[in-house]
Amino acid sequence: MKKYKIQQSPFVVPTTDGKLIEEHWGNSTGNSTVSIAHMVAPPDWSEPHQTPEFDEFTYIISGKKQFEIDGEIVTLEKGQSILIEKGARIRYSNPFSEPCEYLAICLPAFSMELVHREEEEEGVD
Repeated sequence: MKKYKIQQSPFVVPTTDGKLIEEHWGNSTGNSTVSIAHMVAPPDWSEPHQTPEFDEFTYIISGKKQFEIDGEIVTLEKGQSILIEKGARIRYSNPFSEPCEYLAICLPAFSMELVHREEEEEGVD
């Protein structure tokens, strides 16, 4: 029996905000201990605040991505990475004019039950 698996067809998460999410490993592949996803956030993209129960590592392949972490704004560019520890209140966005391509790794794996996204109020950024 082989001691490796090759992922050739990641799960493409359906989205309504123009963001590409290709989960290579995670709950979609039966692995709840880690998720690894390739993502592309389009210009002017954002999502609601969240307070996840997982650590999230992000590595920027191209473009820039903005992180609002417990009220502090951090911007990462190509070649930079960040670890955001579970329990931090965070909002991810790409308020820039170019798409942002990046890898996200979550420990344990990302799930809607663990992310704790907040409801967005209409008219509020």
